[in-house]
Amino acid sequence: MGQQLAVLAGVVGGVWALLLWLSIVVWVYRDIRDRTRDSSLQVLSVFVVLMFFPGFNVPGLALYLMLRPRDTLEEAYARSLEEEALLRELGDEGSCPSCRRLTDKDFHYCPSCQTQLKDACAKCKHLLSFSWVACPYCGTTRPGAARAPQPGAAQPAGGQPAYRDEGPLQASPATQEAEPVRYQH
Repeated sequence: MGQQLAVLAGVVGGVWALLLWLSIVVWVYRDIRDRTRDSSLQVLSVFVVLMFFPGFNVPGLALYLMLRPRDTLEEAYARSLEEEALLRELGDEGSCPSCRRLTDKDFHYCPSCQTQLKDACAKCKHLLSFSWVACPYCGTTRPGAARAPQPGAAQPAGGQPAYRDEGPLQASPATQEAEPVRYQH
C-alpha cells in the first residue's frame, strides 16, 4: 500500500511538473508575442525556456525575464502616441522653419535667423499663419491666399476648381525672399 502511494505521488508530481513546464512555455510564448513582432526572437525565447527539462526551466524563465523587451507593443504604441501628441502641442508654430529653433507662437520673425514666421492681418493686425486663408479674428481674406472650393460649387468647363479669390495668387513675403536664394547656384 505504501509503495502504491509512493508511485501515485510520483506520477502526480511528474504530471504537475510537466503541466508547470508547459504552462511556463505557453506563458513565455504569449508574453514574447505581445512584446515583439520579430519571429526569430520569439522562437529563441521559447527555446530558452524549452531547453530545460520539466521542473527545471526556472533558469530559462529567469534568463527570459532578464532579456525580454521591457514594454509590450501596446505600451510602446501608447507611448509613441503620447509623444506625438506632446510634439503636436509644441507644434510647427513653436519652431522656426529655417533654423528649427524654438520660438514663441506670437513671434512675427525668428529672433535667431530673422525668418518671417507669420503675416499680420491687413485689417486687425493679428498675426496669421501662412497656411490660413482668412483671419480668424475679423474674417478678412489674406492677400494671396487661395480659397478652397465651396461644397457643391460648380466647376468651370475646363475642369479646374472655381476659386473666389480676385486676381492672381501672390507668394508670401517669406517665400518671395526664399525663392531667389533657393534657385541660385
